[in-house]
Amino acid sequence: MRSFIKFFLAIFLFVSCSQKEETKSLKLSHGLSLDHPVHQALAFFAERVEKKSNGELIVEVYPGGQLGSERESLELLQLGGLAMTKVSSAVMENFSPKLRVFGYPYIFQDKEHRYKLYDSGLGNELLLDGEQYWLRGLTYFDAGSRSFYTTDTPIKTPSDLKGLKIRVMQSPTSISLIKSLGGSPTPVSWGELYTSLQQGVVEGAENNLPSFYTSRHYEICKNFSMDEHSAIPDILVISTLIYNKLSSEEKKWIQEAAQEAAVKQRELWEIAEKEALEAIKEEGVNITYPDKELFKKQSEHIIKDLKEEEPALYSIVQEIKDLRNE
Repeated sequence: MRSFIKFFLAIFLFVSCSQKEETKSLKLSHGLSLDHPVHQALAFFAERVEKKSNGELIVEVYPGGQLGSERESLELLQLGGLAMTKVSSAVMENFSPKLRVFGYPYIFQDKEHRYKLYDSGLGNELLLDGEQYWLRGLTYFDAGSRSFYTTDTPIKTPSDLKGLKIRVMQSPTSISLIKSLGGSPTPVSWGELYTSLQQGVVEGAENNLPSFYTSRHYEICKNFSMDEHSAIPDILVISTLIYNKLSSEEKKWIQEAAQEAAVKQRELWEIAEKEALEAIKEEGVNITYPDKELFKKQSEHIIKDLKEEEPALYSIVQEIKDLRNE
């Protein structure tokens, strides 16, 4: 039944998009709330596209998962039934294997290191890796660092994760990381996570501060551990089936607006992180600052194993680390 519904949704979106091609209207879907800094950046992106095109090209933003989950939105892009979506690079790795590098633990030193990669030639190469699957990355949106939060057990050392059911994205790399730290990885969609935490389907999750706050997960999870084990960016993706139909001028408007939105999003993100930290303190969340070296040491074999198992990915990880010294 679900496949049947998805099929007709794809047809509806395709027809809707086709009918609006004369007015140059493109639909953009994402699963975040209106107060999330990434949504605000996407709204800014839509404004910039409209202004650059003098109203000739319109981007309609549909937040809150109205048009489906991240994976469903990507599948609609592949059909040409949806123009754009914002997804985590962890979800994109199912379509673009090179993006798995973002899920590996402690490969970034700080946010400046992340930004250096996003703005580099290597960063652009990774963005475009999904084109073979009809998915073209336009830009990165910073998603900060991911840390653990739980309903009962504070995570101070990796051993505290032992046996805990931790929500993960549909990402083999994320699953592997949680296993290496002793947890029990449990894939749950973002839209279903609040209820899953409430009902005990999972006992914790891992994400950044603004997402923890805007999702209101602090209402259930009163422990937030700043272990900052990974930094997985969001990616603004456009369907190549639709992108290839745009004029060179339209492509330029979209790409320029995307880059401007990425810069704006970094400003919004910095503010959102500070506000989220203060807000969850006021809500009585217990914030711990564990020794990151303990988590790094227990999970470092994941990258070491790549050298033999997947040397191409290992090489990319090393290139990312080397950016710190440039």
